[in-house]
Amino acid sequence: MALKIWLDGKLVDEDEAKVSVFDHGLLYGDGVFEGIRFYSGRVFRLEEHISRLFDSAKAILLKMPWTHKEVCDSVCETIAANGLVDGYVRLVVTRGAGGLGLNPYLCETPSMFVIASSITLYPEEHYANGLSLVTCSTRRPTHGSLSPQVKSLNYLNNVMAKVEALKAGAMEGVMLNEQGCVAECTGDNLFILKNGKIRTPRISDGALDGITRAVIFELAEELGIPMTEETLTRYDLYTSEECFLSGTAAEVIPVVAIDERPIGDGQVGETFKKFLEAFRKLTQSTGTPVGGA
Repeated sequence: MALKIWLDGKLVDEDEAKVSVFDHGLLYGDGVFEGIRFYSGRVFRLEEHISRLFDSAKAILLKMPWTHKEVCDSVCETIAANGLVDGYVRLVVTRGAGGLGLNPYLCETPSMFVIASSITLYPEEHYANGLSLVTCSTRRPTHGSLSPQVKSLNYLNNVMAKVEALKAGAMEGVMLNEQGCVAECTGDNLFILKNGKIRTPRISDGALDGITRAVIFELAEELGIPMTEETLTRYDLYTSEECFLSGTAAEVIPVVAIDERPIGDGQVGETFKKFLEAFRKLTQSTGTPVGGA
């Protein structure tokens, strides 16, 4: 059955969901996006995702013609129209159609579309057995070029790092900043356990201020596990006792090796299992009902 896509205020069949070849989102990667999860008919952390979307848009001077509530409603409407209970939403706002050339003011009206479907970022066995990572040579963009906090449509940096990881036989790669410190992975935030404390890269080191990352902070407090943001090096990763990743699409997934170094004893850690259990419980018990944003 064809998916229903929310496109600029209307639900259309997926084969009718089209944008102009003059859209600056297509021509120049000029736009922003969010990935959002829904579980058991409830959208997880919807308000936080939409707030971040508006922040990204503001940072690139993209004026949103929709209200916060209208965008939330579009997400719920799209999920309901497709009869979905569990899945993933990709929400995209482009600069809109305009003439050739970088000038964003040639685009009169932004365009927005919402896709609700399923996603499998990693095979299920990796959630039980863990991932092996490699370090990528492609560096995370600096705050001096484009803030890593902007979830822009120009994702080529992450794509090329992902290619590096895949060609090396890994499903995910660690990205460093220009100083050689750990920023994050190509699509996920990264956490390590050492001496009973969870450590994760600082936002200032290039990590995205992820929605799921914030959930991990909340869960750490509930579980009584100390957690800090720190500048991390690859040495810190190699010598950690446990490692795991978080992200909207990935959810929470363990890591058992980095650059051929086993993490801890090379097995999925007990601390990770506590986070996974708590995370899954949370996603099933909270969220915005699809029936009303």
